[in-house]
Formats: sequence, structure tokens, C-alpha cells
Amino acid sequence: MPRFALRIEYDGGPFAGWQRQAEGRASVQGAVEAALARLEPGPHTIAAAGRTDAGVHATGQVAHCDLARDWDMFRLSEALNWHLKPAPVAVVQVARVADDFHARFSATERRYTFRLVQRRAPVTHDKGLVWQVLNPLDGDAMRAGAAHLVGHHDFTTFRSSICQAKSPVKTLDEIRIEELDYPGGREFRFHLRARSFLHNQVRSIVGTLERVGAGAWAPEAVRDALEARSRAACGPVCPPQGLYLTGVGYPVDPFAG
Repeated sequence: MPRFALRIEYDGGPFAGWQRQAEGRASVQGAVEAALARLEPGPHTIAAAGRTDAGVHATGQVAHCDLARDWDMFRLSEALNWHLKPAPVAVVQVARVADDFHARFSATERRYTFRLVQRRAPVTHDKGLVWQVLNPLDGDAMRAGAAHLVGHHDFTTFRSSICQAKSPVKTLDEIRIEELDYPGGREFRFHLRARSFLHNQVRSIVGTLERVGAGAWAPEAVRDALEARSRAACGPVCPPQGLYLTGVGYPVDPFAG
């Protein structure tokens, strides 16, 4: 059966997350599998690079599927997008891949971006797409705090109590904080890159760094929290709506060329 890789973007607001839900709640996986079933009748199971939580968005999710027909890639993407309507999900690219390609297990890195907006007035056009805070934040202080987290560490402090990963030890390759002008305020974009992440790791890190930016924590307190290896030492976990899965890396980019 031909195997295809799909690059997918979606607004996570209406969904209970990526993963198909046993109780029938709307999921991104379920929406894509239903669209596939309209093209080739029968059950379909797709695998994704990252199982995003409820309310989390994606601009660069990657999934793979096996189909009976060797579809033209343009026609497959057009047909899937037609059947995905009106769900806020789009197949941006399709690529024919080798039978041993796996969207999750072949991945060598994941990239996430978190959007935090600081302004007093309520957000309108970005409602549900950013986390808004009211008071000014110190970007340099947040960068100083973030520097303690880059590298190979035990991230017990920054993972959910229900995380199913076998080990809390991960290598965080990059945290970059970008500052942008925003109407009436400032937008901070936290760009994080690693081979893999623990459950709620990004949201735990950003919530903690926001406390540093607000002046409630010193930058060195992030190091102390990391070394505590205790969930109780973590700052507040920020809400999901500002988080985006922006890209997945592979030894060979399936969408190149």
C-alpha cells in the first residue's frame, strides 16, 4: 500500500486535541481519518509526529497514512481539503514516502512556538490564538531564565504529573524569545526546539518564564526550579491557546523538492 506524508495545519480551539477520542469528541485525527474514508471507504488510522492537547494549534504537524490507491499528490491534497470542510484543518502538502517512514518515530526534532501578548485592551482578531497578560514583561529577564533550561537535563519540574514518558531526561536544543510590536502592546514568541518534549513541558516552561518577565521570579529561580526536580517547584502552567506545533524535522525532508 502506498504511504503518504501529510503536512497539516489546524486551529485547535474546537478540538479535544489531536488524538481520536473514544467517547466521540471532536479530534483533529478523527477529522482527517473521516476525510480519508470519503476517498477510500473503510477504517483509516493515521499516525502523527505530535499528539497536541486540546486547544493547541499546528502550522507544521506531520502525519502519515497508507492508502490502497497510488494517488497523485496534488489531487490527494485537494480531495482531502474538500472533505475536511468546514473543520479548521488543512492539508498543506502531501508527499509519497517510503514504507518505513513513520511520522512519529522517524522524526529527529520538533519545533514549537508559543505566542504571548501583553496589552491592556482585550485581543480581538487573535482571540483563542494567543495567551494575553495585562502587565509589561521584561524580555531580557526571560531570556536569562530560559538559558538555564537549554541542554540535557532532568525536566521533572516541567512535565505533567500524568506524563507517560519513560524518562524525564530530555535535551532542549533551543529556546529563543522574539519580541514583536503588537497593537497597543507587545508580543513575545517563545521558539523551542528538541528531539521530543514531555507532556506540558512547553506550557510549563513558558508559564514559569512569564513569572520571571513579570518580576515575580528572579532568572536564577528557574535554575533552582529545574534542579529541584519537583512538579511543585514549577511556575503556573500557561493556557493552551498560545501554543503551536510549527515543524517536524526528519533525516530527509519528505516535502523537499
